[in-house]
Amino acid sequence: MAEHGGDAHAAGHARRSRLYDYAEPTASEQEGTAAAEKSGIPAADAVERGRRAFAVLLGEFRRTAVLVPLDPEDGSPLTADFGGVRWFYAFSDEPALARFALARGEGGRQWPYQRWLGARLLDAAVPATGVPCGVALDCADGAGGTVFPPVRGVVPDAVAVDVDGEAGDER
Repeated sequence: MAEHGGDAHAAGHARRSRLYDYAEPTASEQEGTAAAEKSGIPAADAVERGRRAFAVLLGEFRRTAVLVPLDPEDGSPLTADFGGVRWFYAFSDEPALARFALARGEGGRQWPYQRWLGARLLDAAVPATGVPCGVALDCADGAGGTVFPPVRGVVPDAVAVDVDGEAGDER
């Protein structure tokens, strides 16, 4: 799998984005949260730590070029509808896209893709869909994947599902 559907081996090696390092919390982070809860640290503090960690991941996603697979029929970005939300598929590297292709039982075909900045997906592509829309990053990786839902702070307020469109207030 290479950009625009070429031969992956021609590139020499698969590049791994820095998002890969942020996609799953480390064992020490998970142990730290569990230890904090046992020692009496309020749940609100753990929630705040989670929010900060997500903000770091979101910032890294916005600055990183990700792979966006294209629909083989019309060349548009590949999406899926789930839970009343349309999701753009995005992948941190070619192996993550390959795992997705294999999970769909479509590992034998070429998967054309483009590299887009995460910010382009969230700030331009999501609003252009006209329906509630987010981004699913590395969705074939189970707990190693991440979703960027259509909420305030992730997508523009005008298309966030938790913001009243007219007043700009949270719902």
